[in-house]
Amino acid sequence: MIHLHDKEFIPFISAQEIDLAIATMAAQVASDFNDETLIFIGVLNGSFMLFSDFMKHYKNPCEISFIKLASYEGMSSTNEVKELIGLNQDLTGRTVVVIEDIVDTGNTIEVLHDLLKKQNVKQFKIATLFFKPTVYDKNIIIDYIGMNIPDKFIVGYGLDYDGLGRNLPEVYQLK
Repeated sequence: MIHLHDKEFIPFISAQEIDLAIATMAAQVASDFNDETLIFIGVLNGSFMLFSDFMKHYKNPCEISFIKLASYEGMSSTNEVKELIGLNQDLTGRTVVVIEDIVDTGNTIEVLHDLLKKQNVKQFKIATLFFKPTVYDKNIIIDYIGMNIPDKFIVGYGLDYDGLGRNLPEVYQLK
């Protein structure tokens, strides 16, 4: 068990399970786009660990970029997504794969979809390590899913509770 601020969290997903899910996703993307140089966009801050490990498993040529969006305060979604750091390259006619740590309501995905549509991308794919299908309420397809998980509040492996827990190599759930 770990303590972060005023909450207790118990082990939920091991580092080994996470690595296997990432390796599987990277292999799927590589197989789907074997001869195309993709642009991967990591959504900060949460995806930093996933993005790094995904790139270690992805063996095809690619480019990388990042965007910083915020939609959470504490343990709750604000239902408003703020763009804190935007994209700064031309994506016209390119295939973009967005790397997300977690998709729950889909609000961030919806904002990203709109942003990339304005950039005239050729294709827009979404890869997420964790997906909460019971709370996802958008019509945008999530193309690559590492793990479906229940609607529990989790921390670790890039995910935080009020700034703490991102550095943990495994995932914990609220006790």
